[in-house]
Amino acid sequence: MKYIFNFPDIGEGLDEGRIAEWHVKKGQQVKSGDILVSMETDKVVAEIPSPKTGVISALYGKPGDIIKVGEALVEIEIAGVSGADAVAESHMEAVKEEGAGVVGTLEVAGSGAVMKASSEGMDLSKTETQKEIRKALATPVARALAKDMGVEINDVKGTGPAGRVMKEDILNFTQKKSVPKTGTLVEPVSEQKIETVPLTQIRKTIAKNMLQSKHQAAHMSVFDEVEISELERVRSKFKQDFTNEGLKLTYLSFVIKAVSLALKKHKALNSEMDDANNQLLYKKYYNIGIAVDTEKGLMVPVVRNADQKSIRVIASEIQDLSDRAREGKLSLDEMKDGTFTITSYGSIGGKFAVPVINYPQAAILGIGKVSKQPIVKNDVIKVEPHQFDGLSFPMTLVQIL
Repeated sequence: MKYIFNFPDIGEGLDEGRIAEWHVKKGQQVKSGDILVSMETDKVVAEIPSPKTGVISALYGKPGDIIKVGEALVEIEIAGVSGADAVAESHMEAVKEEGAGVVGTLEVAGSGAVMKASSEGMDLSKTETQKEIRKALATPVARALAKDMGVEINDVKGTGPAGRVMKEDILNFTQKKSVPKTGTLVEPVSEQKIETVPLTQIRKTIAKNMLQSKHQAAHMSVFDEVEISELERVRSKFKQDFTNEGLKLTYLSFVIKAVSLALKKHKALNSEMDDANNQLLYKKYYNIGIAVDTEKGLMVPVVRNADQKSIRVIASEIQDLSDRAREGKLSLDEMKDGTFTITSYGSIGGKFAVPVINYPQAAILGIGKVSKQPIVKNDVIKVEPHQFDGLSFPMTLVQIL
């Protein structure tokens, strides 16, 4: 019996993912629970386990391909299951997963729904009625390129397996169209002049969330300079001890602790905007999100209950969360339920910036770089370290603050 396992609905409103890495290959024996593939979603890289024990007979898609929830991932050959049992199991799977996302379908000989795998990805073979309607088979990269270049993909003749439209077919099609009927040659846009890099799921989500934040809240920002000579003294005193323990004692550890305590006095900044009911939801717990820049985009893991933790514990969690964010090993739970966010643009050399609120949170703190500045202390000019900060929050909070 052949079992077609579809990309499951893993929650959080995700509707698609990009294949990051296959952990199995055709002909490999797998057990139920073995990791089949790593899928990059708009929040994390999720490892998808096998629901069955059997032999991999086909892989649908290659690294970089976009797979929608409900589309096929792998085909598993399961020994010792009859056609009648397959039909019954298929019905049980459908009932079990109703309302919870598609996690697998069974292919039974004569059932009418046959799925086909190829080296370029996945496609569904058409019924006799559907064959009358010409719809191009194409790789996800080709479809994205056609959309970007304004090409009707159904007009392009494919040269790939089974007539599949490839990236090169789109480029060749546009080059042919660039020659006018008058015979005047127009230099085509060559692949060497344009580098096409598909957006990661994470970057697409960042863009969507930033746009939503700007539309839903009228941002207001306040900038200030903080003289941190005492903080620098304390950090210098304990920095080596932390280093001996394998920890980095950064300014961020102190800022997170200070912010979590300050939020208790300024509860409006630790709230969530409920636009549907025109109200604020005040949070009585203090989960601080920290923006981490990674190769795949910005991730915001959460240091939970920061007000109850020591500087040492916070420093350890920052290091662990940051490292795993850059390695793509964070879970969804580690990025959920933040009540306030801190971002550091000082790491790229900036003094001031306008951070975008991590909607629906009510505020975000941006931290600039630390530099020595002249300051008047007791009528004497001294040179002390300063930190430059920016706080963004909605205009609706002004009267509350």
